[in-house]
Amino acid sequence: MKQRLLTGPVQAARAFFATEAAGGIVLIAAAIAAMVLANSPLAEGYFGIIHHKLGPLSIGHWINDALMALFFLLVGLEVKRELLEGELSSWQERRLPGLAAICGVLVPALIYTLFNRNNPAAHAGWAIPTATDIAFALAILALVGSRAPASLKILLTAVAVIDDLIAVLIIAVFYSGNIDVVPLAGAFAVLAIMILLNWLRIGSLTLRLVLAVAVWSGIHASGVHATIAGVLVALVIPRKALSPKSAGEPGLLHKLEHGLHPWVAWLIIPLFGFANAGVSLSGISLVGETRDVALGIGIALVLGKIIGIFGSIRLACAVGWARRPRGASWPQVFGLACLCGIGFT
Repeated sequence: MKQRLLTGPVQAARAFFATEAAGGIVLIAAAIAAMVLANSPLAEGYFGIIHHKLGPLSIGHWINDALMALFFLLVGLEVKRELLEGELSSWQERRLPGLAAICGVLVPALIYTLFNRNNPAAHAGWAIPTATDIAFALAILALVGSRAPASLKILLTAVAVIDDLIAVLIIAVFYSGNIDVVPLAGAFAVLAIMILLNWLRIGSLTLRLVLAVAVWSGIHASGVHATIAGVLVALVIPRKALSPKSAGEPGLLHKLEHGLHPWVAWLIIPLFGFANAGVSLSGISLVGETRDVALGIGIALVLGKIIGIFGSIRLACAVGWARRPRGASWPQVFGLACLCGIGFT
């Protein structure tokens, strides 16, 4: 009888986690929990946990800088797979996310600058609305499930990854005066070693993961946002099996992608939402220049991403420079552009 009582909930849990929307639901639930805690009598405890030091970094920084590097490793692997053998395997398909990402950065920056043109103190914030919150965007798209074609998720992922690479370059060029080139050079030297392993057909995944930690450490020590390490490592993970003994078996890219997926979906992304969505609303005052900056960011994110991404895709398809994502309607592409305007965290 007891076993029968347990079987129902267990089967229900398995059915839930097997659904495509489950990851998005868990992330949004974690974000809502964080918002509630941050604006409740438990706020001090919540912020105490997020800012608690574990070694050299706080828990929040471990989540944002280290665990999220694994998230970017996973999405980097997915994009690489699509570039080599999927929806982005031809240059015509590759042009579309590149153009959309560039326009999705330029237009919000321009709108923000125009909105705050009479407020010199706010001019330095032009880069804030250029970023796409890829974790929340993918989570919300997952809620739609199979009703959204796979090509749409691939386009969103590719646009967001390119968007983040551009954001890192913007920060490095315009906002980081203290980048340490020595550890950064060390990180790229380790990446070169990983490429050499591919050339020598050494198929050890464990060795690559150890080297990936070294890449992350070097980039983090340099002052560049460490999550970029995930994308860079993904670029040098081989798609095919390297050893003749492993012929016919899944390559390292496939193994790593499938090994990372449950950890990213059910642990890392919910932790990210919980650590970053907890914003205290007490004491927030939107008056004067603060109001103008906040409105500028909001309008630039919403309108800028829609105009930049949807407008560039529509124009590129109209002139024959690119093709609309396979199986996607124009309203769905418009929805994708709206998702790119999420700047929640």
